[in-house]
Amino acid sequence: MIIEEWRLITKEKEADIMVIDMLLLDIKIEGKNLVGKFISDIVLQVLSFVAQNERETMRIRQAKGIKTVKARGIKFGSPRITLPPNYETIARQYLNKEITNKKACEILGMTRASFFRYFKELNIN
Repeated sequence: MIIEEWRLITKEKEADIMVIDMLLLDIKIEGKNLVGKFISDIVLQVLSFVAQNERETMRIRQAKGIKTVKARGIKFGSPRITLPPNYETIARQYLNKEITNKKACEILGMTRASFFRYFKELNIN
């Protein structure tokens, strides 16, 4: 959580945080006295609340956007490749240890991830 990150920076590492575009929130100005520490703690609480609230709002917006796009039938990710006609033959050669997976992928012109995904999906054994 953000408040823990701020606490680590300000308390354990004893770093000052300076808000450049809002001098009112600049915790460095007050110095190291008790009032300055109190004000900096309040400022950090407010800033962490705002940041956490923004994160949650972004997640909600993102989830709504994904739901809307999926409802329209749009698919995410790269399109699936079409399986070469000799895939099963090459996969069986790999299974029988006649060729390596690297060689199988070279012959088929596909990545190892795709090779093994289809290998698993087709349940070749």
